[in-house]
Amino acid sequence: MNDAAPEPTPAPAPRRARVRAPELIGKGGWLNTGGKELTLADLRGRVVILDFWTFCCINCLHVLDELRELEEKHRDTVVIIGVHSPKFVHEAEHAAVVDAVERYEVHHPVLDDPELATWKQYAVRAWPTLVVIDPEGYVVAQHAGEGHAHAIARLVEELEAEHEAKGTLRRGDGPYVAPEPVATDLRFPGKALQLPGGTFLVSDTTRHQLVELAADGESVVRRIGSGERGFGPDAFSEPQGLALLPDGRVVVADSVNHALRTYDPATGLVETVAGTGRQWWQGSPTSGPALETDLSSPWDVAWWEGRVWIAMAGVHQLWTWDPETGTVEVAAGTTNEGLVDGPAAEAWFAQPSGLAAAGDRLWIADSETSALRYVLAGPEGYVVESAVGTGLFDFGHRDGDAAQALLQHPLGVTALPDGSVAVCDTYNHALRRYDPATGQVTTLATDLREPSDAVLAGDDIVVVESARHRLTRLRLPEEAVRVDAVAHRTQRAATEVAPGTLRLDVVFRAPSGQKLDTRYGPSTRLLVSSTPPELLAGGEGAGTDLFRELALNPDVTEGVLHVSAMAASCDDDPANEYPACHVHQQDWGVPVRVTADGAARLPLVLAGMDDEG
Repeated sequence: MNDAAPEPTPAPAPRRARVRAPELIGKGGWLNTGGKELTLADLRGRVVILDFWTFCCINCLHVLDELRELEEKHRDTVVIIGVHSPKFVHEAEHAAVVDAVERYEVHHPVLDDPELATWKQYAVRAWPTLVVIDPEGYVVAQHAGEGHAHAIARLVEELEAEHEAKGTLRRGDGPYVAPEPVATDLRFPGKALQLPGGTFLVSDTTRHQLVELAADGESVVRRIGSGERGFGPDAFSEPQGLALLPDGRVVVADSVNHALRTYDPATGLVETVAGTGRQWWQGSPTSGPALETDLSSPWDVAWWEGRVWIAMAGVHQLWTWDPETGTVEVAAGTTNEGLVDGPAAEAWFAQPSGLAAAGDRLWIADSETSALRYVLAGPEGYVVESAVGTGLFDFGHRDGDAAQALLQHPLGVTALPDGSVAVCDTYNHALRRYDPATGQVTTLATDLREPSDAVLAGDDIVVVESARHRLTRLRLPEEAVRVDAVAHRTQRAATEVAPGTLRLDVVFRAPSGQKLDTRYGPSTRLLVSSTPPELLAGGEGAGTDLFRELALNPDVTEGVLHVSAMAASCDDDPANEYPACHVHQQDWGVPVRVTADGAARLPLVLAGMDDEG
């Protein structure tokens, strides 16, 4: 950022627009309501928060956690409704949404909207998006991305006071009805490893525990952790990745605690070795003492090149933890979401979720780009390359040459003895194989249910079938399974834009009681790029204004605009010398199609309402 750049004076906040909230419709029906279909009329008198989410999206999972405190504090006045709006084909399957609601402990009603009907009615453009509806049924605020819980909590208090005075607030129990619990030894397990004695250690993610299973992969030997969500010496919060350290301890990616923990199988001791329990935000340190540096949703870990490498899904990066020095640092990635190869510091990832070390390569399951990638250790430093996958919006199940092969949201990768790798192709319910020697992708097994990790055990491979709540032992086949090829694109319809100049407006209004934070220069940032790069003839790059004139290339008729915006605001209280400050951020991938009668303006709401919309 250029600290000398003048900060634009924000316009005074307008009166709240009176926009009637569209009805809630979705072919998949309602979950967590005891079978009742809800309408907005049923919710009149309550503050309603619509959470547009999809279960693949790490930012959506962050928002679920952000909303838990607000949901509990205002349970008699606020109703949160999750509107599940799928990106991937698998996410449009009703059974998968049912699983996700249990997996992530969603304790409010959820509308399953597989055709994005309600998404379109509310003109949503990004996951996650929060929409606030007042007790009279009017939309009063919209927020894209994460980090808005504080602003929404303030707005809820204002709406409670306003409608209490008007007599339009209705208190009481909400419409949430908890589903019946199901008894299984594991519940949505995430990752696994084989301990030296032949037993298996599994992260039992939804039960917030580690579970040691006997060598048969079924019999429970012991459970580690209380089973209650927490951050104490006997508690985890949705643990995921596991890696064996040279000293015999196991390092655990404790995803919702934003921390690394170690578990000593010999003593049973659990210790925190990295992370503070707080989520990393833009502007936070990217290196330093491990226990003083924030992390963001670590999803997997691997021992490689003398350090623990961390798939930092929450910020689309790889970090490392060095047990010798007790420090962490960014090793690859810029925090921008996408697929860009090259020197590690310049690469883009999209929710890296699986790691496997193999010689001079660290393999990566890059889930949101449906890609298999790797870090290569070379004489001039680390370089990131892609083996399978092309970007955020193309996915499917296609074998053959890696350049045209397709995966669908893979979460795990396992190095095989012959130099190839097995990929847990999670949303295709398959185990795939990539052979660097031939450049070919094949399918090893199908009819798995959301496989999220796999472990070699002798001549067998043991797969974590997350949505079947079990480990499944397979013999590595001599020949691949034949699968008819399918290819998909994300279900979102392209936005039609006019040729020539496109005005991009990121709408941001500092929440009530806050102002833009200008203490250290400009408080906003905007980064724009496109796929293909030729889509933009001008306007790409970084700047500090939240608007941009984009020149569209007349020779390119469709593509994706990648927009990343950030705004910082602080509590506006002159009496407080150290006001609390907040970062609002979101990345959009907007498919666009150039047509003669398309729009000349593209508004993206970060926070507030689009007065020109």
